[in-house]
Amino acid sequence: MSLLKKYFTEEHNIFRESAKRFFENEIAPHAEEWEEKGIVPKETWKKFADHGFLCPWLPEEYGGSGVDFLYSLILMEESVWGRCPGFFYHLHSDIIVHYLYTFGNDEQKEKWLPGCANGDIITALAITEPDTGSDVASIRTTAIEDGDHYIINGQKTFISNGINCDLVIVAAKTDTKADPPYNGISLIVVEDGTPGFEKGRKLKKLGLHSQDTAEMAFVDCRVPKKNLLGKEGEGFSYMMIQLQQERLIAAMGSQIMAEAGLKITIEYTKERKAFGRPISRFQYNSFELAKMATDVELGRTFVDSLIIDHMAGKDIVKKVSMAKYWVCEMAKRVIDQGLQMHGGYGYMDEYEISKMYRDIRVHTIFGGTSEIMLLIISRMMEL
Repeated sequence: MSLLKKYFTEEHNIFRESAKRFFENEIAPHAEEWEEKGIVPKETWKKFADHGFLCPWLPEEYGGSGVDFLYSLILMEESVWGRCPGFFYHLHSDIIVHYLYTFGNDEQKEKWLPGCANGDIITALAITEPDTGSDVASIRTTAIEDGDHYIINGQKTFISNGINCDLVIVAAKTDTKADPPYNGISLIVVEDGTPGFEKGRKLKKLGLHSQDTAEMAFVDCRVPKKNLLGKEGEGFSYMMIQLQQERLIAAMGSQIMAEAGLKITIEYTKERKAFGRPISRFQYNSFELAKMATDVELGRTFVDSLIIDHMAGKDIVKKVSMAKYWVCEMAKRVIDQGLQMHGGYGYMDEYEISKMYRDIRVHTIFGGTSEIMLLIISRMMEL
C-alpha cells in the first residue's frame, strides 16, 4: 500500500484493528454455517452496524461517521480474511446507499439513511432482468402512473441481498415510448412488504454461497410517487454516474482477493514438500509465483492510484473501467494458478484456495462484464 501509506492516520489504524477483531470473532467462526444456509443472518448485519461499520462515510446527521473512502477500503481488506465473501455489506454500504444519498431528496434521506447506517435497513438494487443482462436499456419492467402512485410490473433476477433486503431500488420504465429507450428509465424505491412485491426463490450459485441472490417479481405493485429517486427518465444517467465508485469497489475486491490468494499459495508451496524439498523451490513454480506476485503488485499500484484520484473527485470512469476489466481478470488468473499449485488439495473445500476459486469467478461478470468494460474503454478511446 505504498501509494496510500501517507494518507493513513492513527484513526485509520485504530479502525482497522477494530474491523479485524470483528471479522475474526463475529464472521470467520460462522462462515461455513452461513455458506451451507445460503444467507448471512440479519443479526450479523445489525452487529456490524453497531460497530460503526455500515456506511461509515455517511454524514453524522444520517447515522454515519463522515469518514473518508479509505475506511471502506480497510473494511474490504479485513473482510477477505474474515472468510465470508458472501457477506455483501459493501454492496449496501458503498454502492446502493450511495444512490439514496446522491439522488434522494431531504425527506427520503431522513426516512431511509439512518436505518441503512444502523442495520435496520438492508438494501438491494434491482436492474438485471431474465432477458436483458448487460443491455440495461432493454429492461421490460414498467412503472405506470396512477394518480399519486406508480404501478410496477416486471421481473428481476440475480439480485444480491435479494432475500435479506428491506428496501430495493428498482429500475423501471416510466416512459415505454422514449427514444432512445434508456431515456424512459427511472429509479423507484420499493419497501419490503409492499403489496405486489414478491421475493422469489433464492438462487443456487457456483460461488459466494452465503450471499443471498434472488429473483424478484412486481405484480401490480403500487408504490407512492414520492418514492421516485431523483427525476423521471434520469435513471439510466444516475446509474452511469454511480459507475465510477461501483467499478472501483469491484476492482478493489478483486485486488484484495488476488493478494490473499497469492499469500495462501506462497505459504502452501513453502510448506509442501516433494522430492525432498519445498515445491516453491522448483524453478517452474518459483517463476510462476514471481509472475503472480508481479501481477498483484501492478494491480495494487493501479488500484491505489485510482483510490487517490477518486477521493480527489477526479473523473476516472475510463480508468476504473480498465481496472474493473484487468484487475478482475488478473485475480481470476492468479487464484486459478494458486489452486493448480495446491494440486489435488486445491480441489478440496477444506482448503481456502478452493473456495476462493469459485468465489472469484463471478468478478469478471458482475458490475459489468469484462467484455462490456472493453466496449466502454474502446468507445472512450474514440476509435
